Amino acid sequence: MYWYNGNLIQANTIELAIDDPGLLYGATVFTTLRVYESLDSRLTQWAAHSDRLTKTLQAFGWEQPDWQRVRQGAELMVGFPVLRITLFPDGREWITGKLLPSDLASRQKLGICASVALSELERCLPSHKTGNYLSAWLAKANSQEAILVDTAGNWLETSTGNIWGWRDRSWWTPPLSAGILPGIVRSQLLKLLTVRSEPWTNELVTGMEALAYTNSVVEVIPIHTVIAGDLRLKYDPAHSSLQQLQRLFLP
Repeated sequence: MYWYNGNLIQANTIELAIDDPGLLYGATVFTTLRVYESLDSRLTQWAAHSDRLTKTLQAFGWEQPDWQRVRQGAELMVGFPVLRITLFPDGREWITGKLLPSDLASRQKLGICASVALSELERCLPSHKTGNYLSAWLAKANSQEAILVDTAGNWLETSTGNIWGWRDRSWWTPPLSAGILPGIVRSQLLKLLTVRSEPWTNELVTGMEALAYTNSVVEVIPIHTVIAGDLRLKYDPAHSSLQQLQRLFLP
């Protein structure tokens, strides 16, 4: 079941014209949100997700959708805990739902292993969430999560979220100027925490005590190991500092 262009459709396929730019070039924008009780819950952040889409459409010069219809479709899909809202250049909306990862609680508690991707696997238009997500998908294909880097090897973000590190009694996160997504959870955390935002060089990351990534669906996921070529970096997934990030998602 999904919502498309004003209609709730019971099917697992979608019909698009063969010359649709969304099909041919990934010419869509999207946001993925987690529904906490309702769309209007503080934690769901409906307004922030809508604002993200609006600003990207304005930046691209694309048509705004019928926002009342987008909201209607989302309301009908809230039986799913996760919604992906996709918009096409001509204003069509497409809303799909999915379940939370079955191992989410385990990942949140025990952490995951991530690998450093090749620098050529950079995201297209990194300050926006576009349908052309091939590079991030390829980067993560054979690992639990991937860390994207620039040509100098500086860490930028993960394939699905923003990255955070704890060292020198402070939180660190890469700056937007490095070419990363201004994530919704990232923006919230910057208002609540004292954060140092500098390029993540190899010297900086090797001195981190704790490491995690965040996004609107999985909340906070610690990273206990990073594989960078022949090097394995270890971090504490139970570090007390991680509680600062986790408090954001308390009711």
